[in-house]
Amino acid sequence: MDAQSLDAAEVAERLRLPVEQAHKVRLLGDVPPAEPRLPSRAAAPELLRRLSVAPDDAAEILDGWPSAEWPAELRWLLERAVATVRADLGGADWLVPGPWLPRDRGPAWRHFYVYVYLALVEDALAYHARHGIPEAVSWATLADLGRNLAIDRRMNGEGWPVMLEWLTLHVRGGLYELGRLQYQRARPRIALDELDLHIPRSGPLTPQACDESLRWARDFFPRYFPQENYRYVTCGSWLLDPALAEYLPEDSNIVRFQRRFEPMPGEEEDADEEFVRFVYGTLTTPLDGLPTRTVLQRAGVAHLRAGRHWRNVTGRIALRP
Repeated sequence: MDAQSLDAAEVAERLRLPVEQAHKVRLLGDVPPAEPRLPSRAAAPELLRRLSVAPDDAAEILDGWPSAEWPAELRWLLERAVATVRADLGGADWLVPGPWLPRDRGPAWRHFYVYVYLALVEDALAYHARHGIPEAVSWATLADLGRNLAIDRRMNGEGWPVMLEWLTLHVRGGLYELGRLQYQRARPRIALDELDLHIPRSGPLTPQACDESLRWARDFFPRYFPQENYRYVTCGSWLLDPALAEYLPEDSNIVRFQRRFEPMPGEEEDADEEFVRFVYGTLTTPLDGLPTRTVLQRAGVAHLRAGRHWRNVTGRIALRP
């Protein structure tokens, strides 16, 4: 069946989604379809390699590669999810491009939002080029796809759900990876003079690596986004929870990272799930089964066993005097 002959209600019915997710499909009914601009299946392996996608993940992605044999409802959804993200090129706020899809229906369903991402790589590179951003930064930023797919594989599918919104930042030009750290451009509803700092799972959080990344950010944004006047880098994370200093040595990378930030007043959110996801790579293992190989892992278990909670704490760093 031709995807264009379907309306949103028919697509929602064919997808057999829960009510809340079916509603998100219906909201896409007024979105004009967009050409996904995916590479050919033959050219896809090279693109996946450049995006640091591991061979096992690449094989699954290729198995479900969009084609004329795809169900019409998936083709309909792909065209509108791509259109939704492309319409906000240059945006830096969180964006939900479509409904959650059942992952157990096969690779086309499991990797649907990977195809959305891949269909927008060309747009992201063109946006970067218009701003003069070096290709090395572009590819390092976009390669976060491979990192997150690898995390999801290690977590047996528990690592991917948060990526539905997260990966739209990369392909809209809203986030950049500069060495060890990632920086999200200003969100108008939050603050126009602040970059949000994110810490990917990409190795030790050494002072040297953080110094280099922050120096890079101080130069990068005035150079490539001169109309945006950033004064601060802001981070909200369990990594800034002062309770960590009760367990970790003073010269640990995490404690030294915390000391960079000026604490900001505000409500501290529960971060137990984020802590467990990041530190242990699981969301289903009982507390008694969590590994305790590292000082941080032992600290996490001891803290939770004591009936305490990890908190997301917000702090900021001045980008200039």
